[in-house]
Amino acid sequence: MMKSIKTSVLAATLAASTLSAPMVVAAEDGTVLNQQSLSLALANTLASGALAACDEIGQTAVVAVVDRGGNLVAVQRGDNVGPHNTLAAQRKAYTSLSTKSKSGELGEKVRNDPASQNLNTVPELLLLGGGVPVTLDGLVIGAVGVAGAGGSANDQSCAEQAIANAGF
Repeated sequence: MMKSIKTSVLAATLAASTLSAPMVVAAEDGTVLNQQSLSLALANTLASGALAACDEIGQTAVVAVVDRGGNLVAVQRGDNVGPHNTLAAQRKAYTSLSTKSKSGELGEKVRNDPASQNLNTVPELLLLGGGVPVTLDGLVIGAVGVAGAGGSANDQSCAEQAIANAGF
């Protein structure tokens, strides 16, 4: 238990110090927006944390982390994970970022809401559990996607644990 607490504190400290500098973007009215996004160091911390969380439950996986623009920042793949899981993890992360929701919750909505069923036709989206947004001050700054950990519930749990351990 003490090791887990120390690891969480270290991860939270690292996460706070590794956010990339704000992105400066021109808005429609000519003003400038400052936007936070994930750094490479934080993306790698999240990916390593998700793989460690999967390892704790006896699973291996692929983890993909995207920044606020949906760009792939980091991918880490555990040993003996099927190759299709790399693309699945990336799509779960992208889905979560793009919709600002957990990919599994979006999948549930699509199954139960006829008006949302067309989301199944968007090839970049993967409506399975395992994609979780990373938020800072209420804004989505990136997302983590996990695939191959023995089912969507495990995938999502690993992503959530990594994000929580990083202090988000």
